Amino acid sequence: MYQSFDPKNAVYTPYLFFTGKGGVGKTSTACATAVSLADEGKKVLLVSTDPASNLQDVLEVELTNIPSEIPTVPNLFACNLDPEEAARAYRERVVGPYKGVLPDSVVATMEEQMSGACTVEIAAFDEFTSLLGNPEITESYDHIIFDTAPTGHTLRLLQLPTAWTGFLEESTHGASCLGPLFGLGEKKDLYSKTMKALSDSKQTMLVLVARPDESSLLEANRASNELREIGIRNQSLIVNGLMETYLPEDEVSTFFYKKQRSALSEVPEQLKKVVIYSLPYVSYSLTGIESLRHLLKNFILPSVQTKSTGNEQISLPELKDLVEDLSQQNKRVIFTMGKGGVGKTTIASAIAVGLVEQGHKVHLTTTDPAAHVGNIFKGEELNNLITISQIDPKVEVDKYKEVVLATAGKDLDEEGLAYLEEDLNSPCTEEIAVFRAFAEVVERAEDEIVVIDTAPTGHTLLLLDAAQSYHKELSRSTGEVPESVQKLLPRLRNPKETSVVIVTLAEATPVLEASRLQDDLKRADINPEWWVINQSLYTTKTMDLVLNGRATSEEQWILRVKELSNKCAIIPVVKEESIGYDQLKNYLK
Repeated sequence: MYQSFDPKNAVYTPYLFFTGKGGVGKTSTACATAVSLADEGKKVLLVSTDPASNLQDVLEVELTNIPSEIPTVPNLFACNLDPEEAARAYRERVVGPYKGVLPDSVVATMEEQMSGACTVEIAAFDEFTSLLGNPEITESYDHIIFDTAPTGHTLRLLQLPTAWTGFLEESTHGASCLGPLFGLGEKKDLYSKTMKALSDSKQTMLVLVARPDESSLLEANRASNELREIGIRNQSLIVNGLMETYLPEDEVSTFFYKKQRSALSEVPEQLKKVVIYSLPYVSYSLTGIESLRHLLKNFILPSVQTKSTGNEQISLPELKDLVEDLSQQNKRVIFTMGKGGVGKTTIASAIAVGLVEQGHKVHLTTTDPAAHVGNIFKGEELNNLITISQIDPKVEVDKYKEVVLATAGKDLDEEGLAYLEEDLNSPCTEEIAVFRAFAEVVERAEDEIVVIDTAPTGHTLLLLDAAQSYHKELSRSTGEVPESVQKLLPRLRNPKETSVVIVTLAEATPVLEASRLQDDLKRADINPEWWVINQSLYTTKTMDLVLNGRATSEEQWILRVKELSNKCAIIPVVKEESIGYDQLKNYLK
């Protein structure tokens, strides 16, 4: 369908950046590319700037932030830069001088403002800029491969002229995501050279990695457009995990194959303009050098069959048990949380249906622009116990921006206004605007159980919590936090009223990211009670050799989820589209 990805023919720039949403296989693809180029005699440096990096697991060596040689692959060197550690050091450099000078409450607010994704992004950029700006390193390698590229938001921030002025010191509007740029003026020239290298097609190639599913391809298209707009136009796409064949007599195999082909028939038009490669869906874990070499040779089965741990079949509760538990505890607010692509919208819808079947009145809402909860129910006439809505992040952000620009922006000059507008395009702004809408929905539904798909992060909760006490620094619009938000924060922290359900897949990246999400929530005094392992092959009896091998590899991650969670339910791969009220009831049988 697409040409197989072969670095010998596809790679022709010294710098490569691999990007894609969590769980698409960008780390394993970046590692396989690095090994292949090194095997060809090229001297290669592989660098991870992913906070959730499993680079050392894939290469099966211990790594630090200093490049070290991979013993089993001549010419290959690797290092693991930890942007979260860099962000901690960066926060200390920025906030440290104010400790003991400003009130502790204000310092605490400053630290929380710099605890979000934007600070980590800037810190990651700072880390790899230090590499690219060091001639001793760049001139020592034929290729430098980065696992995880900077986002378009980060790069746009660094292009704003006001990011390099004293604007932040003078500003009183309380920028939430531009704060991470404070104090970087001394690196302006270095960053400028790095930006120039990134936009030079002869020096840099951006490799978008996606799974053959709708949400993954949409995310790749978004990243492609965002980065193209700021000059990074040398792009290619790898569709990872493509099934070439299927067993007609095997329902699971047939479902997987047809679902992939359906998603690929809807590839966004803009994404079709880049060169598209593919890598196969494989049964083996992509850890170890030989497995990485097998991947680029298009081997779908391992040289040695994967073996189970030898434990008895793991038995876990089902989704109906989770719903029964929520019903008996009379939970009033239920969030489903997890990274994109794990199926949290479907799980939220199934939980809502399950509670309705228990006789409860339920309101189901989502903020996922790709979720289309209304489409899940196909416009059918619903049970009078369930209502649905969709919180549109774009609409909520536009409303929020309008208020902020009319207040905080009214006295700013042109540069200051551009700076504020960029800040308002940040992930933090969207989280806060959407959270305000969440609060309004919950307040309107006092007599219903409210099931909310795509919940705010712990960072957002802490930021809003800080705003209740220190709104002069944080609240940019009205000078105060809406009453609905003030009422909802304590409610979310009340386990008698609220339950957070974390949704994951039995794979490395979704589980590791869900674990960090749980830590983030605990920091905000919210303790998730249930986890759901969705779309599990482990619980099926597939005869397909590749899928059966993958089912075996799930076992270690199922055991890991059991360790991380208080309670855990598992849902097998559903061999049909989950559309409509009656179809969702199948999750509860």
